[in-house]
Amino acid sequence: MTDQISSDMREAAMTSKAWPFEEARRVLKRYQKGAPEKGFVLFETGYGPSGLPHIGTFGEVARTTMIQRAFEVISDIPTKLICFSDDLDGMRKVPSNVPNPEILEQHLQRPLTSVPDPFGTHDSFGEHNNAMLRRFLDTFGFEYEFYSAKEFYESGQFDEVLKRAVDRYDEIMAIMLKSLREERQQTYSIFLPLHPESGRVMYVPMKKVCAETYTVTFDDETGKEWTLPVTGGNVKLQWKPDFGARWAALGVDFEMYGKEHATNEKIYDAICRALGGRQPNHFSYELFLDENGQKISKSSGNGVSIDQWLTYASTESLAYFMYLKPKTAKRMHFDVIPKAMDEYNQQLNAYHKQDVKAQLNNPVWHIHGGDVPQSNMVVPYTMLLNLASVASADDKDQLWGFIKRYAPDASPETHPDLDAAAGYAVKYFQDFVAPAREFRAPTDQERAAMEELAAAFRDGDTALDVIARKNAQMGNEDPLPEVDFTSDEFLQSIVFAVGKLHGFDNLRDWFKALYEVLLGASQGPRFGSFAALYGVEETAALIDQGLAGDLLK
Repeated sequence: MTDQISSDMREAAMTSKAWPFEEARRVLKRYQKGAPEKGFVLFETGYGPSGLPHIGTFGEVARTTMIQRAFEVISDIPTKLICFSDDLDGMRKVPSNVPNPEILEQHLQRPLTSVPDPFGTHDSFGEHNNAMLRRFLDTFGFEYEFYSAKEFYESGQFDEVLKRAVDRYDEIMAIMLKSLREERQQTYSIFLPLHPESGRVMYVPMKKVCAETYTVTFDDETGKEWTLPVTGGNVKLQWKPDFGARWAALGVDFEMYGKEHATNEKIYDAICRALGGRQPNHFSYELFLDENGQKISKSSGNGVSIDQWLTYASTESLAYFMYLKPKTAKRMHFDVIPKAMDEYNQQLNAYHKQDVKAQLNNPVWHIHGGDVPQSNMVVPYTMLLNLASVASADDKDQLWGFIKRYAPDASPETHPDLDAAAGYAVKYFQDFVAPAREFRAPTDQERAAMEELAAAFRDGDTALDVIARKNAQMGNEDPLPEVDFTSDEFLQSIVFAVGKLHGFDNLRDWFKALYEVLLGASQGPRFGSFAALYGVEETAALIDQGLAGDLLK
């Protein structure tokens, strides 16, 4: 990105109100006197592979990447992003969203990388979930290095920090004990040995922590005493000490996490300092919620998964959703997808007309890392959805018949994003819109208005008469200008005029009636634009069907 950075861009970035730039400037303050000894600024994201990666995991990496890209604009210091998987953690419960859950029952408390893969595709459950995570991240083109806790502990990369944890055991224990209830204090240790025979992660008190041999001694549940070295993957750290120890071992400069970690932030920081490290900059984001307002969970699989989102919308729309208000809790249900698709493309359309300052505040700059494409979405996603609805479309080719009449120069080859959106819209319609449609018959007032609207759509003179009568009603006697009878604007003006002439003081009631009678939904598109896309004659015929009660069938 460095080659693309102009002095104007860097200057604008130093004052940008976009949250990634605000966070990037905080990271830069760490190195006002020069680059770090390790030669780069390290951004980290963590992953607990106790369940399949969910959309919140993606959001954490996407948002961290946005801050990393922002940092690269304001500084020449190289950067690196790592994704660290705590796959040596013990499996505390069997996830509810995996096949063959019965094969996992006997492996509780064993490290996730020692638990069989219920999917049957990898050597362990942890490795399966790690692979899923990498596949998801690779789908979005993230540039990252993957770190496995199992490899990190067993290869000796963590040995020095583990020895330091032995040397400073009392100090670190004192930090932890302050945060624990009295009964938990009696059995707590920062070290979790891996049982030499069963392989299980042992949550037991230490009888001895020896700084001369760097070993720990403990009794297992049978009363048998064991002594193990803390190095070489024989012992891991409890999750809170592991946070701080990892920061110290790697020299992490930035890590974000959900607000459930915010209360432990001071503990992580204190342990990092106790182990000779410098705590990183933090960013605490709000949680993702399902349709019932419950926190999205890897183990229960509630909410929208990454694969599900990508069935109905583009990767960029998901990244856009993640950009918005990270400090605000977000409801992650399927009904947020159409809005995200359209808002992303609205921002994309605006970007190339903006100055540098506005561009850096535009979400699409952060989604694309400054290399922002042109939008070719000549038809909004929600309009494609409504088109799929009235056409009862089975595939996107049915939509292209209407699209090409509306935009003759468009084709699947010249407008691949529009082609993909048409496919998404058909799938979304089939899975969510069609099952929920509820058509109704019009009231007498609505019927009279719709009859006149259909007549105005079919005949230009009738349309002009409708507009003239509405203008006269509003005290406007000016002659009508030249009009394009098939344009979005003129068709919308007819719909507006008919509503006024038929006594709809609140035009929302008129548009709602059109949607409920003709589309089977309480919300819908800008009706004039819909008519231009679907076809004026076809829209008049649709109105006839609604009035005849055919849509109720």
